[in-house]
Amino acid sequence: MTTAEKTWHQQHLDSLGFGQRLADTVANGMGSWKFIIIQTLLVVLWMTLNLVGFMYHWDVYPFILLNLLFSTQAAYAAPIIMMAQNRQNERDRAQAQADYQTNLDAKMEIEALQKQLNSIEVEKLDKIIALLEEFKKNQTK
Repeated sequence: MTTAEKTWHQQHLDSLGFGQRLADTVANGMGSWKFIIIQTLLVVLWMTLNLVGFMYHWDVYPFILLNLLFSTQAAYAAPIIMMAQNRQNERDRAQAQADYQTNLDAKMEIEALQKQLNSIEVEKLDKIIALLEEFKKNQTK
């Protein structure tokens, strides 16, 4: 598919680098119910194993290591999500520009069609007038 045949969305996706695609994927994953459910299950498992662990408690109550993991996750998640949001803004601007261009093209095409229809109407009216004048001449003879 050539560049001219690609939609603005396909062109935008093709322009993304590895890091940008990774950030979008991470942001999409973290913003899903699947992620929330899995993380909740892991936290419950973590707490349960540390509260009822018979042999070894690697993170005793108040779960300081778990809090550190959450803080680290938040420290990395926030900028990744912001990068994805910035790219979404870029996509929205590209879509708005593409829509604007489509609207301009459609407007120009409609105006051209309107001019063509007007010229057809004028030609028809001229033919009708010519026929009427010819009919009038034939009537007077």
